[in-house]
Amino acid sequence: MAEGEMNPDLGIDLLGQARAMHAAGDVHRGMGVDEIDLEIGPGDDDHSFAHAAAQALAVVSPHEDHHHHLQHHQHQHQHQHQQQQDVMDPHHIVALQQLPPPPLLKEQPRKKKKVVKKWRDEWADTYKWAYLSVHEGTHRIFCSVCKEYGRKHRRNPYGNEGSRNMQMSALEEHNNSLLHKEALRLQLASRDKGVTLLERPIYFKALLSKSAESIIEAIIRRDPYEGEFIQAVQEVVHSLEPVLSKHPQYIHVLERMLEPERIIQFRVPWSDDKGETHISRGFRLQFNQALGHYKGGLCFHPSINLSTMKFLALEQTLKNALTILSIGGAKGGSDFDPRGKSDSEVLRFCQSFMEELYRYIGPNQVSFTGGSTCWTGSSSQISAVGYGLVHLASVILADSNKELRGLRCVVSGSGKVAMNALEKLLLFGAIPVTISDSKGYIYDEEGFDGMKFGLLKEIKGQQKSLREYTKKYPRARYCEDAKPWNEKCDIAFPCAIHNELNHADALALINGGCQIIVEGSDMPCTAQAVDVLRKAKIFVVPSKAANIGGVSIAGLDVAQSATPIQWSSDDLDFRLQEIAKTIYLRCMRAANEYGYAKGHPECLVHGANIASFLRVAQAMMEQGCI
Repeated sequence: MAEGEMNPDLGIDLLGQARAMHAAGDVHRGMGVDEIDLEIGPGDDDHSFAHAAAQALAVVSPHEDHHHHLQHHQHQHQHQHQQQQDVMDPHHIVALQQLPPPPLLKEQPRKKKKVVKKWRDEWADTYKWAYLSVHEGTHRIFCSVCKEYGRKHRRNPYGNEGSRNMQMSALEEHNNSLLHKEALRLQLASRDKGVTLLERPIYFKALLSKSAESIIEAIIRRDPYEGEFIQAVQEVVHSLEPVLSKHPQYIHVLERMLEPERIIQFRVPWSDDKGETHISRGFRLQFNQALGHYKGGLCFHPSINLSTMKFLALEQTLKNALTILSIGGAKGGSDFDPRGKSDSEVLRFCQSFMEELYRYIGPNQVSFTGGSTCWTGSSSQISAVGYGLVHLASVILADSNKELRGLRCVVSGSGKVAMNALEKLLLFGAIPVTISDSKGYIYDEEGFDGMKFGLLKEIKGQQKSLREYTKKYPRARYCEDAKPWNEKCDIAFPCAIHNELNHADALALINGGCQIIVEGSDMPCTAQAVDVLRKAKIFVVPSKAANIGGVSIAGLDVAQSATPIQWSSDDLDFRLQEIAKTIYLRCMRAANEYGYAKGHPECLVHGANIASFLRVAQAMMEQGCI
C-alpha cells in the first residue's frame, strides 16, 4: 500500500465500532447509567427519520474522515520537527532524523475512549422526557432531539465532540429506538382518532424490561390524554420491574389491576348566593375491592378530572393495601372549587353531590376516609395524616441515629395535612419555617412556635391571606406567586397538591441542602423532579407510606366505635407511632428482597409499591379472573 493511503478496512472497522458502541443491545448497557429517559417534545411531523439518518451516514465517507485525521497528525509532527530544527545543533538534528517515523493511527493507543464516554453520557441526557403536544390541530408525540436540532437529526447538540460517524450512528440509533418508533406510530394513529386536548404534556420513561414497557405502552395507547394517571402508573411499574421479572405470572394481574373496576361520573347542579345555577362534575372511582369494600375520601378542587381521579384511586388502593386492614381502594371528588365560597354555597353543593352519590355507597359497599369530632368523639383521624408524616420521618431518622429536633423544615400547603404536620413538627422540636397557599408562602427565618402556629390557624380559619401573618411578625416575609422550595432546609414536606414540585424546584431544594422529602400530598413531584432527586440521592418518603396514618386510624376508629371504650389522644398517638415503625420495616423488607439496598434514595418508594402490589395481586389471583 502506498505511503499516505489508508487501509479501507480500517475505516470500515472504525465505523463498525462506533455503530456497535451505540447499537449493541439497548442503550442502557452502553450508557453506564441506571435508566435512559427519552424526551418527546413538539416537532415537525416527519416520518422519514431512519431514512434521513441513513442518507446522512452515506454522505460521510469513513475513508475521507480517517484520511483527513491522518494528514493532520502528520502535518502536526512535521511542524513540531521544523520548530526543533530552528533551535538544535546539526548533531541533534541528525539524531532526530534517525528516530523511527510516528506510528500509524491504528498502532496508537485509543485515547478517545474517555472523550467518547463523556460524549455518550451527555448524549444520554438528550434521550430524556417524552410528551404529547398539539401539532396541526391534533396530538402527536415527539422527541426533544427532533424539536431542538431539526426534524431530520442533522447535527449533534454537543458540537463536534466525537467523530461525525459516531454522531450519525447515535442519531440512527435514536431513530430506531423503541420509544421513537412508538412515537411515530402514535402520530399516525392520532390523525384518525381525534385525541382529546391536553392542558399539560405527558411524560414517560423508557423501562428496562419488555414486559414492563408493554404495560406502559398499553396504557398510553388506550388513554394517551390521561397524564396524571400515566405518570402514577409509570412510577408503580418502574418499582415492580424486578417483581415482574421474578414472577411473570403477575404481569397479567397488574394489567387487570390498572383498569378501574367501576367509574361513576355525574353532574352536580348547585346555586350560589345570588341564585345563579352552576354545573360541576362529580366522580366516584371504585378502583379495586380485592382486599375488601371500597374505601377512600373525596377531593374538591378545580384540577379534578378523570385522569386525576384515576391516579388518586390507584394511590388509595395501594395505600390501603399497606395497612393490615382488609379494605379496597376508591376515590371521589369534583371540580368544584370551595375557595372563596360561602358556607351556604358549599352546603348546597355538597347536598347536590350526595343526592347522586348516595346510590353507590353504604356501610357494606363503600365508605369515606374522614372523621368528625361530632360523629366519632375524636378528631384523631383528621390529624392522623399530618401526624403520620412526622412520625415516619422520625422513624427514618432514628434508623440513622438522628432526630428531628433542630432540623429546619419547609412545608407547603395550609390545609389539614400541612397544618397538622406543622403542629407535630413543633412537638418534636423541629424548626418549620414555611407554610403556603395558592397565592404564595410565608417564610419565617426564626421558625414558627406555638404562638405563631396559633395565629396561622386563626388566619386560615377566617379564610384570610397568609400575608396577615407579617402584620404581627414583620420580620417574616410573604412571597407572592412563589413556592417555598428556594428556602434552605433539611427536610421538605410537600403537602399541597399533586405535581407541585417540578424540575426547577427539585434543583432549588438540592442547592438549599435538603436531604429528605416526605410526601404529604399524593404524587407531589413531577417525573422530571423525581429524576433530579434520584440522581442527587435525596431520600424520598412516598405518600403511600407517609399518609398511612389516616387510613390506619380510620380502622382503629371503626374498632373503637364497636366498643364503649374511648381511647385518649395519647393512646392514638402512640398507636400511630407504632404503625409508622411497622410500615417502614415492611417497605424496607420488600425493597431489600427485590434488590433495592437500604442506602438507595428510592428504596422506600420501591418498597411501598412492591409490598402493596403483592398483597393486592395475591388476593386477585386467589379470587380468579373477576
